[in-house]
Amino acid sequence: MKKMNFAMLLCALPAVFAGCSKAGAKKNFILATGGTSGTYYPFGGAIANIWNTKIEGMNVTAQATGASAENLRLISQGEAEFGIVQNDVMDYAYNGSDMFEGQKLPNIMTLGTMYPEVVQIAASKSSGIRTVADLKGKRVSIGDAGSGVEFNAKQILEGYGLTFDDIKKNNLSFKESAEGIQNGTLDACFVTAGVPNSALQELAFTSGLVLIPVDGAEADSICGKYGFYTKTVIPGGTYKGTDEDVEALAIRATIAVNAKLDENTVYEMTKVLFENLGELGNAHAKGKEVSAETAVTGISVPFHPGALRYFAEIGAVTQ
Repeated sequence: MKKMNFAMLLCALPAVFAGCSKAGAKKNFILATGGTSGTYYPFGGAIANIWNTKIEGMNVTAQATGASAENLRLISQGEAEFGIVQNDVMDYAYNGSDMFEGQKLPNIMTLGTMYPEVVQIAASKSSGIRTVADLKGKRVSIGDAGSGVEFNAKQILEGYGLTFDDIKKNNLSFKESAEGIQNGTLDACFVTAGVPNSALQELAFTSGLVLIPVDGAEADSICGKYGFYTKTVIPGGTYKGTDEDVEALAIRATIAVNAKLDENTVYEMTKVLFENLGELGNAHAKGKEVSAETAVTGISVPFHPGALRYFAEIGAVTQ
C-alpha cells in the first residue's frame, strides 16, 4: 500500500529507535476504520482531523475498510499504522485464538480504548425470558457465523453454564434478528453495538422487547476470565418500553497501533488526542463517551510504550 523509505528503515534499527521521531520519522499514516455507513469511519475521520491540525507535519488518512479483523491484519502487515477495532477481536488476534485460531498476529499494541460497544441481549415479551439462564431451549440469534458477536454470545452463555448446544442457535444479522423476534420465529438475540442500536430501536417501537441483564457473580466471572470485558449499564429509556436501567457487559472500540512505530510519535499522538476530547465530542457523538480514565479499561493487549508513557504521566496507570 505504501513504499518503505530510507527513514523508515532507519527507524527499524535498534540503535536509532529511540530518537527516530525527531530525525525524519514518517508522518504520513493510515488509520484503518470501517465501512463508510458505520461508526468507525466518521469517528476515525474526526480523530485524524485532530492529529492533522494539532501536530505539525502530520498527515493521517482515515481509510474505509472491513473493520476490526481486516484492520488488525493491515496493521500487522505494515499496511496501516493505526486502526479502530473491537478490543475482544484484538485479543483474539494477539493470542491467536477464536476467530484467529492459529493465526497469531505480531506487531499490534494498544493506544487506548475509546467507547463501549454493549453486548445487548433482547427477547420478545412473550418468550418468558428474563435471565440468561432462561435462554436454554429457546430460539436465539447469536449474530453472523464467525462474527465477534458469536464469540460474545458463547462467552456469556458459558458464564451461566450454557453452551450453544443448549439453545436453538441461529446465525443472523442484527436486522434479521430483530425481524425474527418481531414475526415470532425467534425468541431472543445478541447484538454487540453502541446503544441505541437501530435494529433494536425499530423492534422496540413495533413489537416491544425485554433487555436481559448480565450481572452479579456471573458478570464478575466473565470479566475475570476475559480481560477485554467491562461492566456497563444500558440506561432506562434507551429503547421504548425499557424504563429501568439494565446491567450489561461491553467490549470497547479501541485504537490499535503498529508496535514498531516509535515511542515519541505515539506519545505525542496519544497526548494530543486526549487533550482535545472536547473537539472530538463536537465532531462525533461517540467522542463524548471517550475519556482518559476509561481509555485504560478493557485492556488485554499491551499498551504501546508511547501511549503507556502518556497515561502514566497523567496518573491513569502505574508503570
